[in-house]
Amino acid sequence: MNDKYSLSHSKWNCKYHIVFAPKYRRKVFYGEKRYEIGQILRQLCNWYRANLLEAEACPDHIHMLVEIPPKNAVSSFMGYLKGKSSIMIYNKWGNMKYKYRNRSFWCRGYYVDTAGKNTAAIADYIRKQLEDDRIAGQLTLDNTNPYSE
Repeated sequence: MNDKYSLSHSKWNCKYHIVFAPKYRRKVFYGEKRYEIGQILRQLCNWYRANLLEAEACPDHIHMLVEIPPKNAVSSFMGYLKGKSSIMIYNKWGNMKYKYRNRSFWCRGYYVDTAGKNTAAIADYIRKQLEDDRIAGQLTLDNTNPYSE
């Protein structure tokens, strides 16, 4: 076991694979916004004292591999991360609040899984996720309405 982290009376190794999406699964993570939203999430992880091991922003969701101390619940970390990042995103891009009502940028739910001893496999999965999504997107048909503007 990797005992590099400790609290006053315990050693810990708590890694979580977390996936969450913007409201209505809108594809907002392109170009400049993708990079800047990544900076916001990194900054918030540092403020919370959570170690961000790996992350990938796909067009309509985010994958993160995070180490969170056991004294903090994953649900409180996600509430903090999604709440503060929504405020920071709306402060940076004020016009986005018209697409997302009442400053709720993220969906209500999220996926979380403990990494355990599979940290390397999960980190590799997160690194390859964007490429896998791109390949899967090429296999689907475009469902846009040709009559709308």
